[in-house]
Amino acid sequence: MDFSAPVWWWVAAGLVVVAELVTGTVYLLMIALGMAAAAMAAHLGLSTPVQCLAAAAVGGGATALWHWRQSRTAGSQPPTAENRDVNLDVGEHVTVTAWASDRTAQVSYRGTTWKARLHPEAAAAAGEHRVQAVEGNWLVLAPPPRPTSH
Repeated sequence: MDFSAPVWWWVAAGLVVVAELVTGTVYLLMIALGMAAAAMAAHLGLSTPVQCLAAAAVGGGATALWHWRQSRTAGSQPPTAENRDVNLDVGEHVTVTAWASDRTAQVSYRGTTWKARLHPEAAAAAGEHRVQAVEGNWLVLAPPPRPTSH
């Protein structure tokens, strides 16, 4: 069975999508878009050099555009340790029975005992606290925000 040029481009794009699914590298999706553009150029009967130019232009352009977009929004994201989109423990509530003199405590959370550290700007008081960040196997805790009255 002979494969035509568009089929080769579609197969290559599919393999790149599979590689993206395995690695989680979004940039590979941009390269797959370039390969899809080359497949469309092949369907239109354009020459192989034009197909390669289409792949390079669309794939490279999409990659550059994605990188530019990510660099513009990177500053607006909280650090990974404090980002709820990355770590679902951030924002959860735990109860601290007592703080040690070094501003650490042992808390029960998700069915096990965790080491907790008090956020530098928080006062050491027993009671309910909010997980502000997760640093390794340490929870960084702060008092929950006070409700505002209107």
